[in-house]
Amino acid sequence: MIRRLLAIIAAAATMVGAVPASAAAYLQCVPFARAESGVDLFGNAETWWSQAAGRYERGNEPRVGAVLSMPGTRAMPHGHVAVVRQIVSDREILIDHANWSPIGGRRGQVERGVRAIDVSANGDWSQVRIWYAPIRDLGLRANPAHGFIYTDGAKGRSLGDAPVWARADWRPGNGLAAIAADLATGK
Repeated sequence: MIRRLLAIIAAAATMVGAVPASAAAYLQCVPFARAESGVDLFGNAETWWSQAAGRYERGNEPRVGAVLSMPGTRAMPHGHVAVVRQIVSDREILIDHANWSPIGGRRGQVERGVRAIDVSANGDWSQVRIWYAPIRDLGLRANPAHGFIYTDGAKGRSLGDAPVWARADWRPGNGLAAIAADLATGK
């Protein structure tokens, strides 16, 4: 038992040391989307669309459990990924994601069931506006989107199977050893 605890602490120290200081304090969108959707991709969000080619079906139609993939831009250089929770209409969905809105002045927060709307001229989800908590409305700018990465019709993993930090009640700083253990096991 003590050896296992020491191994977890060592793994946590290694993982924190491998993450830039600015990212270690909060949950990023990529590990959250991976845990929520079951899409097994790694790296910055901006690379997910190209990584999915040949591995996952991709398209411009939202489906529950699919990952909305957004490229890097000047405002968000590493891109963004979010998981479709519900289809409201052909131009509106609800998404779950992490590290979009600072909530209570803190980055890295999980947001569930927030609005995302298609504002593209052709209705193809190539431009989206997403709920931004600080202004309590949709964001002021449209963001480009690649489209959706599908999980072979599956709705992804249930939260019961997801890592501890994918739960809605997770807050930065809680359970660092558990997060490191999840990452070390590849969950």
